[in-house]
Amino acid sequence: MASLILKPGTAWTDAWQRCLSAAPEAFREDRVLNLWDGRWQADGHSLPATSPVDGSPIAGPPRLDATTAGRAVRAALDQHRAWRDVPPAERRARITAALDALDEHRELLALLLVWEIGKPWRSAQADVNRAVEGARWYAEGIESMLAGRRPLPGPVSNIASWNYPMSVLVHAMLVQALAGDAVIAKAPTDGGLACLTLACALIHREGVPVTLVSGSGAELSEPLVRSPEIGCVSFVGGRDTGARVATAVADLGKRHILEQEGLNCWGVWEYSDWDTLGGFIRKTFEYGKQRCTAYPRFVVQRSLFDAFLDTYLPAVRSVRIGHPLGVENPDDPLPDLDYGPLINAAKAKELGEQIDEAIDRGAVPLHRGSLDTGRFLPGQDTSAYVPPVTLLNPPSGSPLHHAEPFGPVDTIVLVDTEAELLAAMNASNGALVATLSCDDEATFKRLAPEIRAFKTGFGKPRSRGDRDELFGGFGASWRGAFVGGELLVRAVTDGPSDERLPGNFPDYHLMPE
Repeated sequence: MASLILKPGTAWTDAWQRCLSAAPEAFREDRVLNLWDGRWQADGHSLPATSPVDGSPIAGPPRLDATTAGRAVRAALDQHRAWRDVPPAERRARITAALDALDEHRELLALLLVWEIGKPWRSAQADVNRAVEGARWYAEGIESMLAGRRPLPGPVSNIASWNYPMSVLVHAMLVQALAGDAVIAKAPTDGGLACLTLACALIHREGVPVTLVSGSGAELSEPLVRSPEIGCVSFVGGRDTGARVATAVADLGKRHILEQEGLNCWGVWEYSDWDTLGGFIRKTFEYGKQRCTAYPRFVVQRSLFDAFLDTYLPAVRSVRIGHPLGVENPDDPLPDLDYGPLINAAKAKELGEQIDEAIDRGAVPLHRGSLDTGRFLPGQDTSAYVPPVTLLNPPSGSPLHHAEPFGPVDTIVLVDTEAELLAAMNASNGALVATLSCDDEATFKRLAPEIRAFKTGFGKPRSRGDRDELFGGFGASWRGAFVGGELLVRAVTDGPSDERLPGNFPDYHLMPE
């Protein structure tokens, strides 16, 4: 392969200058601003940050203290009280205008995602597209979804992880605003700041009440979760932080949507359609498995293990990684990679240590990829990149045995009975998705209800879903109201006084009808 160059026009400095031109109210030459009380404010202490793509400097978060964040929450309540009285048709018109503006800047938003969180170009575009098109679907049908419902007493506070700033966070914010709620968002600590700032600038211009603040979770948890002004807390992240948020909202009796991690498993039992399975293996490495619906665990019937490996190993060896913006010639299209870097070098180092520890304690390395086969620029910093790794039977004390790695690491567990299969697939006390590959549909229908996942695919992966597809989780993977389709609107509005929302609450669990 010829030496790679950075695709002309895609440098971070190019993206930053485009941000300054597109939204000069939200960006300065050396920093981004916070948005609260209806104004862009040069407050907070800006911290340095680097891109996971190549370790180069990018814009860091302007962190607020808890006192200032509390003022922002109180200002959002004033905005909320005004916004909830705006007629739904007017709210829809403003948000449709905001979506048109986001549509106009799709390419820039995607480029920012590449630099800030390391998404390959295809994945970055998909993140932006799903946010825009998904919110348009809600805008077109919001009237019927709001029939007999009213906005919450206070704004919705959004605390989300860094991996899907547009299709999860911005999408949710737009639907919440359509429902009549003012929205508050905390910029993720690890990445996505400039992308979110640009998106919020375009939305704010249309008169939609959006607040965007930066700060550490420890500092801002009190105002963004416990403030009496907050009508609902929407959280996406890990179980440890989610458990603390869950305790706080339960104590306060506050509406909540808490999406947490789970170990999503793919079971293989009495199965022979290996060509179909092989077509999915490489796809499971999309974005380096840094997503809540990734499949990092395969639970395989021992007698099928040889046939499984014949399918699995060629697929994992075909996974393509590298610099998301590296090309051989200036006019070449951006590369079609499965994934680029992890979110930062610290995460890559942590994952590497977990892999080494698991092997030292007895896990069998079935596949260990090499960065030598990746697509990188000459001399590029590759400290945030991890090649695919596959381990057989990780030890029970390893984090790779019971928790989601959030990186390109597969673990395989062999089982001999259906009881062992189900126990292994339910190792994390609840998951968001699961898949069971078996030849007999009757076997699938018998076993699938015993798998503690909100969605279980028959021989194919499940995803978070778009538009009218519902989403939630079982066990510790989800707390509070389920979302997706009409449920997302119901989760952030009030209905009849005796209403019980579908979800996983401290005092009840209710599945959608």
